[in-house]
Amino acid sequence: MTRTTRMLVIAGGGVAAVSTPVVWLLDGPGAGQLVGAAVQGAAGVAALVRGVLRRVPEPGPTDTAIGTGRAEASGGGRANTGVRRPGGAGGGSATARDTGDATATGPGSRANTGVDHSPDA
Repeated sequence: MTRTTRMLVIAGGGVAAVSTPVVWLLDGPGAGQLVGAAVQGAAGVAALVRGVLRRVPEPGPTDTAIGTGRAEASGGGRANTGVRRPGGAGGGSATARDTGDATATGPGSRANTGVDHSPDA
Protein backbone atom coordinates (compact mmCIF):
# COMPACT_ATOMS: atom_id res chain seq x y z
CA MET A 1 0.00 0.00 0.00
CA THR A 2 1.41 3.39 -0.96
CA ARG A 3 1.91 6.10 1.62
CA THR A 4 -0.89 8.24 0.13
CA THR A 5 -3.36 5.35 0.15
CA ARG A 6 -2.39 4.52 3.72
CA MET A 7 -3.01 8.11 4.84
CA LEU A 8 -6.40 8.18 3.09
CA VAL A 9 -7.43 4.92 4.77
CA ILE A 10 -6.34 6.26 8.17
CA ALA A 11 -8.28 9.51 7.62
CA GLY A 12 -11.37 7.62 6.45
CA GLY A 13 -11.12 5.31 9.44
CA GLY A 14 -10.87 8.28 11.76
CA VAL A 15 -14.00 9.86 10.30
CA ALA A 16 -15.90 6.55 10.52
CA ALA A 17 -14.73 5.87 14.09
CA VAL A 18 -15.80 9.32 15.28
CA SER A 19 -19.07 9.74 13.34
CA THR A 20 -21.22 7.07 15.00
CA PRO A 21 -20.37 7.98 18.61
CA VAL A 22 -20.96 11.65 17.80
CA VAL A 23 -24.41 10.87 16.35
CA TRP A 24 -25.27 8.77 19.42
CA LEU A 25 -24.14 11.48 21.82
CA LEU A 26 -26.02 14.28 20.02
CA ASP A 27 -29.32 12.35 20.17
CA GLY A 28 -29.74 12.35 23.99
CA PRO A 29 -27.83 9.15 24.74
CA GLY A 30 -28.89 6.46 27.15
CA ALA A 31 -26.47 4.47 29.29
CA GLY A 32 -25.96 1.84 26.58
CA GLN A 33 -25.21 4.45 23.94
CA LEU A 34 -22.69 6.16 26.22
CA VAL A 35 -20.89 2.87 26.84
CA GLY A 36 -21.05 1.98 23.13
CA ALA A 37 -19.70 5.40 22.14
CA ALA A 38 -16.85 5.11 24.64
CA VAL A 39 -15.90 1.61 23.46
CA GLN A 40 -16.10 2.52 19.78
CA GLY A 41 -14.14 5.73 20.33
CA ALA A 42 -11.40 3.87 22.21
CA ALA A 43 -11.24 1.16 19.55
CA GLY A 44 -11.06 3.79 16.82
CA VAL A 45 -8.26 5.68 18.53
CA ALA A 46 -6.33 2.43 19.10
CA ALA A 47 -6.73 1.46 15.44
CA LEU A 48 -5.59 4.89 14.26
CA VAL A 49 -2.56 4.87 16.55
CA ARG A 50 -1.62 1.42 15.26
CA GLY A 51 -2.08 2.57 11.66
CA VAL A 52 0.05 5.65 12.14
CA LEU A 53 2.83 3.91 14.05
CA ARG A 54 2.91 0.80 11.87
CA ARG A 55 6.06 0.60 9.88
CA VAL A 56 5.66 0.23 6.13
CA PRO A 57 8.37 -1.96 4.59
CA GLU A 58 10.67 -0.21 2.17
CA PRO A 59 10.21 -1.30 -1.44
CA GLY A 60 13.13 -3.19 -2.82
CA PRO A 61 14.20 -6.27 -4.66
CA THR A 62 13.02 -9.68 -3.55
CA ASP A 63 15.37 -12.27 -5.02
CA THR A 64 14.96 -16.04 -4.81
CA ALA A 65 17.11 -18.88 -6.12
CA ILE A 66 15.58 -22.37 -5.96
CA GLY A 67 17.01 -25.63 -7.24
CA THR A 68 20.12 -24.05 -8.68
CA GLY A 69 22.77 -25.93 -10.59
CA ARG A 70 26.48 -26.34 -9.88
CA ALA A 71 28.88 -23.45 -10.45
CA GLU A 72 32.65 -23.72 -10.96
CA ALA A 73 34.96 -20.80 -11.63
CA SER A 74 38.70 -20.26 -12.15
CA GLY A 75 41.10 -18.14 -14.26
CA GLY A 76 39.39 -14.85 -13.51
CA GLY A 77 36.13 -15.88 -15.13
CA ARG A 78 32.61 -15.72 -13.80
CA ALA A 79 29.97 -18.40 -13.94
CA ASN A 80 26.36 -17.71 -13.12
CA THR A 81 23.20 -19.79 -13.41
CA GLY A 82 21.10 -17.67 -11.05
CA VAL A 83 20.33 -13.97 -10.65
CA ARG A 84 22.96 -11.21 -10.77
CA ARG A 85 21.94 -7.83 -9.45
CA PRO A 86 24.82 -5.41 -8.66
CA GLY A 87 24.59 -4.44 -5.00
CA GLY A 88 20.91 -5.41 -4.92
CA ALA A 89 20.06 -2.53 -7.27
CA GLY A 90 16.80 -2.34 -9.15
CA GLY A 91 13.25 -2.97 -8.16
CA GLY A 92 10.85 -5.85 -8.24
CA SER A 93 11.69 -9.46 -7.65
CA ALA A 94 14.19 -11.83 -9.22
CA THR A 95 13.82 -15.59 -9.12
CA ALA A 96 16.29 -18.28 -10.18
CA ARG A 97 14.65 -21.69 -10.18
CA ASP A 98 16.07 -25.03 -11.33
CA THR A 99 19.09 -23.40 -12.98
CA GLY A 100 21.81 -25.32 -14.78
CA ASP A 101 25.50 -25.64 -13.97
CA ALA A 102 27.91 -22.69 -14.17
CA THR A 103 31.64 -23.16 -14.82
CA ALA A 104 34.54 -20.71 -15.00
CA THR A 105 38.25 -21.62 -14.77
CA GLY A 106 41.40 -19.74 -13.62
CA PRO A 107 42.52 -17.49 -10.73
CA GLY A 108 40.03 -14.83 -9.58
CA SER A 109 37.10 -16.60 -11.14
CA ARG A 110 33.55 -16.49 -9.79
CA ALA A 111 30.68 -18.88 -10.23
CA ASN A 112 27.10 -18.45 -9.06
CA THR A 113 23.98 -20.54 -9.38
CA GLY A 114 21.73 -18.41 -7.19
CA VAL A 115 21.33 -14.69 -6.57
CA ASP A 116 24.46 -12.48 -6.74
CA HIS A 117 24.28 -9.02 -5.10
CA SER A 118 28.02 -8.31 -5.08
CA PRO A 119 28.96 -4.72 -6.03
CA ASP A 120 30.52 -5.76 -9.33
CA ALA A 121 28.04 -8.47 -10.29
